[in-house]
Amino acid sequence: MIKKSKFIPRIFNTDKRSDWLRAAVLGSNDGIISIAGLVIGVAEATQSKSAILTAGLAGIVAGALSIAAGEYVSVSTQRDTENSLLAKERQDLLNHPQEELDDLVSAYEVDGMDPKIAKAVAVELTKVNAFATHADVDLHIDPKNLTNPWISVIASASSFVIGASIPLLIIMLPAGDFTVPLTFMSVTIALTITGILSAKVSGANIFRSTLRVVIGGVIAMTVTYAIGNLFKIIGA
Repeated sequence: MIKKSKFIPRIFNTDKRSDWLRAAVLGSNDGIISIAGLVIGVAEATQSKSAILTAGLAGIVAGALSIAAGEYVSVSTQRDTENSLLAKERQDLLNHPQEELDDLVSAYEVDGMDPKIAKAVAVELTKVNAFATHADVDLHIDPKNLTNPWISVIASASSFVIGASIPLLIIMLPAGDFTVPLTFMSVTIALTITGILSAKVSGANIFRSTLRVVIGGVIAMTVTYAIGNLFKIIGA
């Protein structure tokens, strides 16, 4: 039997804290960009603060529900995959215990452990809890700590609302002709912060990651601003 742990990548993050951190950072980014684009477009088309507030609040509710639903489906699918892999691993242990033990020994040897020590460790761990041991080594999954979709749902939805509140609150300020530029500047600063956090969570290059986020936000605001301006010209 081919040693599974050589070919199954670590697709499941055993640090569940990173799951909600990822969801929170992405949720805040999405909230900032989408609502900033929405309210700037509406603000350019009309000076009515009530219309801007209505559009912004509707966008926040719709966006939060949308990202929550998306996270639930995505993370639930991951959990289903985890359960499926664990069920197969349990069946393999039941039908091929010796081959599974040999696989475990090979895995420890690949990690640099002396063959005799690898055999002793594998045998002892198999006696203690064969299923948990193989789930960790072969699949990198903790059977007692599977992915929880509700944690990601709450993190993404709440962070979306928080992030989306920034451009909405700024654009509601009585800043006159400076309303849109002030919103642009505030959103750019907020996206810079979330871009840095996103890079730290994912381990990506901070400059490139932050630049992508900021550019994406600026493009979104520019496009919706242009659309709002077009509607203002048509309605003029």
